[in-house]
Amino acid sequence: MDERDAAHPFHPTAAILAWSGLLARSFRHWLGRELVSPAPGDEALARALYEAPWVVVSHGTEADPVLNYGNRAALALWDTDWTQFTRTPSRLTAEADLRQARAAVMARVAARGYTEGYRGVRVTLRGRRFAIEDAVVWNVIDATGRRLGQAATFAQWFYL
Repeated sequence: MDERDAAHPFHPTAAILAWSGLLARSFRHWLGRELVSPAPGDEALARALYEAPWVVVSHGTEADPVLNYGNRAALALWDTDWTQFTRTPSRLTAEADLRQARAAVMARVAARGYTEGYRGVRVTLRGRRFAIEDAVVWNVIDATGRRLGQAATFAQWFYL
């Protein structure tokens, strides 16, 4: 177990298991490929998603959407824990002067379903800036197509 594993252990609640499935199924729906290699069973899928070496984050559909998921890579990148991360309005992941541009992307995703190749600058919860490249952002939907939130994944980032 490395330091990151100890700092962000996997605790699969029923809600995390269900949301992990929605993230994976929605990604497949919009992009026609797998977010993580298919794993047998809800817990195996949730663990594979949580332990992936790339970032996966999501938020709900509140008027001011709050982050509701961050895998281990996301928690380490944003330098926080699950409790603090999942209480954070997602708009706060961008600096104030970049929030309007971020909101425009989220609106396009809401209308289209997804976008690929997104680039942007984000900020950790402690104020450290980083750039993301080649991100995928998609709508998280249920089996009826109702939008439950939005998610993003990216494997390329660097601190500024």
